Amino acid sequence: MLQYKIYSKQHKEWVVLVHGAGGSSTIWYKQIRAYRKHFNVLVVDLRGHGACVITNSPTKYTLDLVSRDILDVLDSLNIEKAHFVGISLGTMLIRQLAESNPERFHTMLLAGAVIRITPRLRILLGAANTFKKMIPFIWLYKLMAWIIMPRKAHESSRHLFIQEAKKIKQREFLRWLTLTGGVAKYLVKINEKDTKIPSLYIMGDEDYVFLEPVKRLVKKQPSSKLVILKDSGHVCNVDQDVEFNEVSLQFLCNALN
Repeated sequence: MLQYKIYSKQHKEWVVLVHGAGGSSTIWYKQIRAYRKHFNVLVVDLRGHGACVITNSPTKYTLDLVSRDILDVLDSLNIEKAHFVGISLGTMLIRQLAESNPERFHTMLLAGAVIRITPRLRILLGAANTFKKMIPFIWLYKLMAWIIMPRKAHESSRHLFIQEAKKIKQREFLRWLTLTGGVAKYLVKINEKDTKIPSLYIMGDEDYVFLEPVKRLVKKQPSSKLVILKDSGHVCNVDQDVEFNEVSLQFLCNALN
């Protein structure tokens, strides 16, 4: 089972926080204190990330497998429904859960959402796959971090992601890299569907790789809304944490009420 932590048990409803590839639950340190005032908060470390070590993992990961890991934690804690909040690749897992188990959702909040393997990302993943056995994976991760989060305003989030990535073993990095590169058509398929689950996308205006597909998507889905944070990159919950907390809590608390 995934490693997890619980913050507060005094409230009626739960918020589940899901980090991205190469990160860990520490990416949410600026949200936990704010969220726990209104919700029970559950944070998880995905396979091979943070404090999570799962033995006998398969050679290849699938979206169904790694998203099911999250439900296993909820089932063990008898959490029937929750508000799901994800960042980066974590949004892919949440979207997969919304497809397979929509009854488990109050709402979903997708930050730095990855809803398409864009041409720029496809080139990046292709290069990473080409050189993955030739150079240390942390070099590849640093390169990816600089391309996705290039500006000085992204320095804190870029540094945090690189520091967390250093804790990941190379075989885990390769499993997640292969997973991300292999879901392009499936992402298009599931994201074209309107889940009818109240959804909020929060994106940075400097998220050059992922913002435009989200803009197009929300125009087609009545249940989805988009908030764009100024002077923010891909990891918008770190780049603009105060505004992120205000916007996200307004959405979550409105759903609670």
